Amino acid sequence: MERRPQLAGWLFARRAKIEDRLMEKLGGDRLSPAEFEALRRFRAFTGAALARGSVPPPSLDGVRVDEARVSKLLHTWSESVYELAGPDGSALRESIEPLVAQFQSSLCVSTPARRKRGVARTRRRAVSAAIDRISDAFFAIDPDTGTIADANPAAGALCGVARDALLGRNARSFIPPECQENWWVELEALGESDESRRFQSQVRHTSGMTVPIEATVTRMNRREGSLALVVARSVVPPEA
Repeated sequence: MERRPQLAGWLFARRAKIEDRLMEKLGGDRLSPAEFEALRRFRAFTGAALARGSVPPPSLDGVRVDEARVSKLLHTWSESVYELAGPDGSALRESIEPLVAQFQSSLCVSTPARRKRGVARTRRRAVSAAIDRISDAFFAIDPDTGTIADANPAAGALCGVARDALLGRNARSFIPPECQENWWVELEALGESDESRRFQSQVRHTSGMTVPIEATVTRMNRREGSLALVVARSVVPPEA
């Protein structure tokens, strides 16, 4: 798949307008919290695929929805995008329709497996909800590529962007150049030990300001490879 970072940026910049048009088209058909979550994950999946030029499997853990309703939702979202794009709508369709089809296919394939994992799914959902509520920033980073696989709202606030804008981005985008080696030494060290590591460094806010942090990083093993789970807290440097 061809990289389309400009299209990914276009979708993010117009997300509010797209959702306004979507709600207008849906009329009185209100979305459930689970359907909102499915839409959020679809946006994150689409943005990451367009920005990187690859199509990783969408993350659907914890999503339990009516497949027919989500299919209609994604179709309506897509039509909203094409309408807002005006004359460029047909070109956008060529890039977005395959992603819609893959997301729908993954949803259909994974539904039976998710139904067999009720207890584990409930526990994961509870953990995810707890992570979203904590005040410390949470990042799940692929140590091989630097890609941010997951994050919480506090992480978005720390970096000066919406939480969804972090997903699929390279963590280096939010780390000052002089601190990147420090970060990657810590992340790569996880391959040698399962023990959590603590370090001090900085992140870069989109305003250009650097923010000192204290962080803990832990390795999480999964079938697709390991992730580095980073919990970071901003610290105020001591006065001179």
